[in-house]
Amino acid sequence: MIDAGGVGLLGVNLAATCAMVGLIWFVQVVHYPLFGLVGERGFGDYSRANQRRTAWVVGPLMIVEVAAAAALVADPPSTLGRALPSVGLIILVAIHACTAIVQIPGHRAMLDGRDEGRIRSLVAGNWIRTAGWSLRGALSLAMLLVAIPS
Repeated sequence: MIDAGGVGLLGVNLAATCAMVGLIWFVQVVHYPLFGLVGERGFGDYSRANQRRTAWVVGPLMIVEVAAAAALVADPPSTLGRALPSVGLIILVAIHACTAIVQIPGHRAMLDGRDEGRIRSLVAGNWIRTAGWSLRGALSLAMLLVAIPS
């Protein structure tokens, strides 16, 4: 039987991941494409403010998600095993690698001013994270359902 701590950790993992799924789809469909409507004048200031404000929203969620994903690999509920949490953590590492390698440098480059190519690159590169977080959302729900005895 799964203990309450295991269900709680799976719930925290699912909640943080689902929050990121919703957020990344918003970013992909609404937020990033709207960069194209910001004019050259003030674009650097807009980019700086965007990065600062976005960090306050995504930072805590990403930290909670990483902590929960790592804890599930380190000590998975006995009814779940380690395989699914390990896959979830691998997906999360890939998402964070994409963030560090593609998205963050793209945002930093936009501090110098508006560049249509960089905006398109942010939107295109973000599909990797959108797919990854969507997959993690489904996997996180599946883990919770697998771990709860019928």
